[in-house]
Amino acid sequence: MIKKLFFILFLFNITFSFSQEKSITQLSAAPNPFTTSTKIHFKAIQAGIVIFNVKNILGKTVHKKQLIVQKGENTISFFKQQLLPGIYIYSIQNKKSIISKRLVIQ
Repeated sequence: MIKKLFFILFLFNITFSFSQEKSITQLSAAPNPFTTSTKIHFKAIQAGIVIFNVKNILGKTVHKKQLIVQKGENTISFFKQQLLPGIYIYSIQNKKSIISKRLVIQ
């Protein structure tokens, strides 16, 4: 089940990568895995509004926040709050593109 979900997310991510111009790049989380908090780093081609979204492995949204970002490098602090240890998918989305990666809470 988990392998199928990762495969679907992988295909979805590739489809978006090839079909849209990338306006968000270099997405990463450090530290990853983490126990209390992590910082999400990414570059935006232009300033604007993005949606930061975290989903559990079943696809349920567990955290969602709308943010104003600047052109260039941006950082988002993410605290696990009441989330259980496990694998999550985090994404940054604007009007032109979406980029997602895996996040592990220990």
